[in-house]
Amino acid sequence: MADGDTNLPPIERRLGLQIWGIENMKMVPVPEKAYGTFFEGDCYIILHSKRTSRGTAVDLHYWIGKDSSQDEQGAAAMYVTQLDTALRGNPVQHREVQGHESETFQSYFRNGIIYKKGGVASGFKHVETNMYNIKRLLHVKGKKHVTATEVALSWDSFNKGDVFLLDLGKVLIQWNGPNCNIAEKSRGLALARSIRDSERGGRAQIGIIDNEKDSPDLLKIMKMVLGERRGELRDAIPDTKADELQKANVRLYHVYEKDNDLVVQEIATRPLTQDLLQHEDCYILDQGGYKIYVWRGKASNQEEKKAAFTRAVGFIQAKGYSPSTNIEVINDGAESAMFKQLFQKWTEKDETLGLGKIYTVGKTAKVEQVKFDTTQLHARPELAAEQRMVDDASGDIEVWRIEDLQMQPVNPKTYGQFYGGDCYLVLYTYLRSGRPHYVLYMWQGRHASVDEITACALNAIELDKKHGDEAVQVRVTMGKEPAHFLAIFKGKLIIYEGGTSRAQKSTPEPAIRLFQVRGTSEMNTKATEVPARASSLNSNDVFLLATNQVCYLWCGKGCSGDEREMAKMVADIVSRRDKHTILEGQEPAEFWEALGGKAPYASEKRFQEQITHYQPRLFECSNQTGRFIMTEVVGFCQEDLDEDDVMLLDTWEEIFLWVGKASNTYERNEAIASAKEYLKTHPAGRDLATPIILVKQGCEPLNFTGWFNAWDPYKWSDGKSYEEMKNSLGDMSAISEITVDLNNISLSKKTLSMTNLAVSSTASASPEYKSHFNHADSSSYTNSSSYTNSSPSPMPNGEGIYSREVLMNKTVDELPEGVDPTKKEYYLSDADFHDIFGKSKHEFYQMPKWKQQNEKKQCGLF
Repeated sequence: MADGDTNLPPIERRLGLQIWGIENMKMVPVPEKAYGTFFEGDCYIILHSKRTSRGTAVDLHYWIGKDSSQDEQGAAAMYVTQLDTALRGNPVQHREVQGHESETFQSYFRNGIIYKKGGVASGFKHVETNMYNIKRLLHVKGKKHVTATEVALSWDSFNKGDVFLLDLGKVLIQWNGPNCNIAEKSRGLALARSIRDSERGGRAQIGIIDNEKDSPDLLKIMKMVLGERRGELRDAIPDTKADELQKANVRLYHVYEKDNDLVVQEIATRPLTQDLLQHEDCYILDQGGYKIYVWRGKASNQEEKKAAFTRAVGFIQAKGYSPSTNIEVINDGAESAMFKQLFQKWTEKDETLGLGKIYTVGKTAKVEQVKFDTTQLHARPELAAEQRMVDDASGDIEVWRIEDLQMQPVNPKTYGQFYGGDCYLVLYTYLRSGRPHYVLYMWQGRHASVDEITACALNAIELDKKHGDEAVQVRVTMGKEPAHFLAIFKGKLIIYEGGTSRAQKSTPEPAIRLFQVRGTSEMNTKATEVPARASSLNSNDVFLLATNQVCYLWCGKGCSGDEREMAKMVADIVSRRDKHTILEGQEPAEFWEALGGKAPYASEKRFQEQITHYQPRLFECSNQTGRFIMTEVVGFCQEDLDEDDVMLLDTWEEIFLWVGKASNTYERNEAIASAKEYLKTHPAGRDLATPIILVKQGCEPLNFTGWFNAWDPYKWSDGKSYEEMKNSLGDMSAISEITVDLNNISLSKKTLSMTNLAVSSTASASPEYKSHFNHADSSSYTNSSSYTNSSPSPMPNGEGIYSREVLMNKTVDELPEGVDPTKKEYYLSDADFHDIFGKSKHEFYQMPKWKQQNEKKQCGLF
């Protein structure tokens, strides 16, 4: 795709990532192996496309290096506008400033981003050199979003809290600050391996210094390069991140021009509603100075649309915000998930919700829900997630009431009856793969005392310990019971407004009670007590009116036959009196008398709004600094769940807290408080009674794992820890003979054995390219999403590429010498690889290993 009226180069319409640099005011493609490395003196344009449930989502970024020229920045912005037009206004546009990139941008480079000194504007030349003729120091920061910045080769660049990578061509030394955590060390090692495998073709050694006393030989090399260290290392400077309170401060502005002046008029604050956005206008949404969104209405004029970035930059300057503030420009009808989630609710035309539910614009009739087959839950974990179901609800139940702050067993005959003055613990046990799994519900009555609610939580911890600390804990607020909770009581769930189920009741039960019954089957029915007066009625539902003489089943005009049948089942539990079924409009006088007389009530057919199917979001939680900070992981996968983390997964209807085995005690204890704080500070004004579910590493239920693509249940047992990855590099401390050259460093051992060193024979440097962006030696770039431990050592012939005929459906004996039989696919050319697998090597090696193996079997490369 190219545009005759613009200077755009041809653009491929394909999924994945495409990157261009700005050189001489033109867009020049960057080779794929260089993705993830950015020169500080340059500007780049990044196009990313991915499939979603609603089609293809396209994001368009322009990245500004800290030393780039104003002309280059202007050219990048102009090209983004032209690309947006060429792509018919579908992309979400982003302005990215070095060191302040958005979570979406950072998600493209899973092993991290490297900032290199130099660029066209700064006058640095990238010349072809020996790929090992390198001497640089990288400052590595971040746990979820890793960046590596080239810093001065000096001990003054170091601090106690970060990871530093001394890159000497054939040797990479990772120096871990004494205050680093495991996740930071792991990310640093992933980056080092990425440089080794993709830049140096595996021909480099990695040494790690966790404790300087244990690594005298590596420290000696560092001192030869950096000189002797004088004085104490400085403390790490904490990241200045926006806290959730700041992000919650959303304001919407109408932006327009009047008499050649830009007018910015504030029209609303949190919570924002979608109807504030008029199609004829453009708006700026200010998220507490953390991020600026520009929304462009379909019917707004072209000049207004073109001026979007300019206006956003002007707004930032007028507000006195940092020049690095993130900007996102979005078009009416192509809004990003992050933008929609700043509004109280977002509706879209013909939006499908979950499975078997569709809401159509203009219809007000009740929604018919297609029944789903619970036997599919295990085969399709995404179904379990969508339906919020752990299993088919056929497991065992035990219920306790909190009485005198202790657990008191509830009579099984009354299971399903919950009183608003009590707190209950419900233990649900089910079998999966032949072993028991547990869900522990903590039901909190609206009128329960603070002491009882606290005792409920403490008793839950004790009960969890008795079951090996493997229970999934779910906080349930009265009236907000999740779907699975309804299902396990088989249509007999009854919520009494007040009172208690204790034997010694302090107040007598009311003589007249009214219950609203909603549900069409045993899996989704609940009866809730409401005030016994006529105004509580609703024409869409069935109500039970229990008096001392009779129990009326009042059937509203909008209720279904299934709902009437479920109400009859509940009626036998709430009253032993005779049952009288009455239809709306045919009530006897006694019915109104029991309700205190006739009164107006809701009689319109219930309007079903088209509520956007919420895109789940994963966050790393931290409140150790006294400020509540969350780091979002965009495009998340199981790999993003680190053992030393507490992570929050928001699926809108439920909040999951995932607790890693190695997470610190403080964050574990504060997890529930973090989830409550998250709900409280959410820009959309969330319901504080949303169920909060505590999930422990290794005990994840299906309704959690179903939100992750290709969940691997064996990851926690098979996955390598940081120490195991470190040990696989070999024993670097055994080096006994070191020779140092200022341009190169080589390590040699008196013994000939190379088993203790992380060395692999690999291909030579890559060929020259014409452009500044790919003319450099291969060391100028690191493919930060490299294949690391998934990639084999290429061929010793310097090429490492074979035709598909030589590799496919061949036994070990039939393969060319030097080809790793477990990694045949690696020796294919990029074109052949894409033709056979339908994806790039980068995308292939991002998949779980089992999925890689399956595809290799199908293609004759296993």
